[in-house]
Amino acid sequence: MTEPTVLLADDHGAIRSGLRIMLEAHGIVVVGEAADGDVAVRNAVALRPDVVLMDLRMPGRDGVSATQEIVERGLSDVLVLTSFDEDELVFGAIRAGAAGFLLKTADAATLVQAVRAVAAGDGVLDAKVTRRALAAVQNVPRDPVSTPAAGRAELTAREHEVLDGISRGLSNRQLAEHLGVSLPTVKTHVSSVLAKLGARSRSHAVALARGSDGAATATPNR
Repeated sequence: MTEPTVLLADDHGAIRSGLRIMLEAHGIVVVGEAADGDVAVRNAVALRPDVVLMDLRMPGRDGVSATQEIVERGLSDVLVLTSFDEDELVFGAIRAGAAGFLLKTADAATLVQAVRAVAAGDGVLDAKVTRRALAAVQNVPRDPVSTPAAGRAELTAREHEVLDGISRGLSNRQLAEHLGVSLPTVKTHVSSVLAKLGARSRSHAVALARGSDGAATATPNR
């Protein structure tokens, strides 16, 4: 299996060096680095990595804005590195379409697993990182015409099962096994769920579902 390519975006050179060492020791290819959001976007355009490992607090353009442009332009999937004190930024990154979230203190095995999962099209939803940010979505005013509840009403029974699995942190492969369907079928269902909810990523879908009925709970993807 070909290992994913990664772009590192963090304003601290020592952190980028440490991340590079951890990833390359496990065969993952680091194709570039960036010290701010503008450079992250430019390098994503030039290098087209499978995953951008994105810090949220950077000088100049922050990681949330950079994440939004990278996702909207389809340049790469974004895996966010965050701290416990960044709830507002994490919530912003969810809305921007980040595919997953990791603590900056994550060990090498967790980091590598998360990068591979995101590159494979799965989400990485760590409850320790996202719990408070997901809860905050309940307090965000919404246009009643385009509420997540309206999108959920359009889901088929199978799509509701898929959304429930996503909210429990199941990967596409785990969903396929749980539902007794093929992996391509699961990917089709996930894409349909995201489209009907108006979500940019699996994590965004969980946030929208949590905001609409308070029932969804993000758990680590294992």
